[in-house]
Amino acid sequence: MSMLEEEPMEDSTSESENEMEEREEEEDDDRPKTYLPGQPLKDDEHLVCDQSAYLMLHQAQTGAPCLSFDIIQDNLGNDRQQYPMTAYLVAGTQASSAHLNNILVFKMSNLHQTLKEENDDSESDDGDDDDDEDEEKKPEMTFAMIKHQGCVNRIRTTNYKNSVLAATWSELGRVDIWNITQQLQAVDEPALLERYNLDSINNPVKPMYSFSGHQQEGFGIDWCPTELGVLATGDCRRDIHIWKPNEAGTWTVDQRPLIGHTGSVEDIQWSPNEKNVLATCSVDKTIRIWDTRAAPHKACMLTAENAHQNDINVISWNSKEPFIASGGDDGYLHIWDLRQFPTAPVGTFKHHTAPITSIEWNWTEPSVLASAGEDNQVALTYRLSCSSFIKDKLT
Repeated sequence: MSMLEEEPMEDSTSESENEMEEREEEEDDDRPKTYLPGQPLKDDEHLVCDQSAYLMLHQAQTGAPCLSFDIIQDNLGNDRQQYPMTAYLVAGTQASSAHLNNILVFKMSNLHQTLKEENDDSESDDGDDDDDEDEEKKPEMTFAMIKHQGCVNRIRTTNYKNSVLAATWSELGRVDIWNITQQLQAVDEPALLERYNLDSINNPVKPMYSFSGHQQEGFGIDWCPTELGVLATGDCRRDIHIWKPNEAGTWTVDQRPLIGHTGSVEDIQWSPNEKNVLATCSVDKTIRIWDTRAAPHKACMLTAENAHQNDINVISWNSKEPFIASGGDDGYLHIWDLRQFPTAPVGTFKHHTAPITSIEWNWTEPSVLASAGEDNQVALTYRLSCSSFIKDKLT
């Protein structure tokens, strides 16, 4: 959450008495003000982070910017409450040159709560003890890199046969599958990481499998959560291909694309319950539900036409309830009830003032939805009843 801070203002003899009174009231009120997106900043104002809005807030940098990242499932528990915390993630870079890109497998650990309790404000008699405590609570980040040809448009992970796999969409029009189990082991052990860094110089890691059958680059990609190893990929040409693991330890990709979209496939989401059902969204303004058991030209079962006013960028399928959320270039967030699909959405929100670029339901609390956009804000949407999405909170 961002707050506004004002610097002292100089008096102006040209102001009216009412303006001067209003300014005096503002100057007397030194409480921080909440910033709302689209609100213009005065010359003497700047944004500062409100630390009290977060139980835990840490910042890290990856060097080159990353278009996509994913959280790796681990065995540390899904609903973590105890500090310090640990998280494993993977990201793909967007470097200035295609040959400088990497997949980053990293571990963030020793993550302590940053919001201080009221009784923590008391001053300590021993400053050295405070310094030692701060050092002990310093967060740590360790990462292992894999060379990647071209910018990573999107990256998604899954657990498959006691290994962790990452699928990457390259700007060069290729989809690769990587086994990142070794890298995850390396970030846990300094000795293994040192050995890995030395070995990878002369023996670069290669993908387990690569597919160059897409005619263009793409962004849509998702692992099926109910049939492990199954993958769906969609490109900017409008084609969607289904991958299935085979006995040879690689994948068989159906060369017949699913037919239906007339524009770029921007996002793909498998059903959390049905292994043959997936949803897609596109710049053609439609959301489509597919059944992969049918022939590719008949697989599209339901279509929401003109689901948004402009390109639809992202969708998210609720893991516990029959809802799909969508976000588009129009800045709108729609909630769709699959029991009524493709009729009008059951909830529509205009939190964002620019295109929505990311959206996801909470993993453990199905009534909470997060969305992010090019307006540099994150919105949290709460469902208050079985059919009502009416409360939102901007952070």
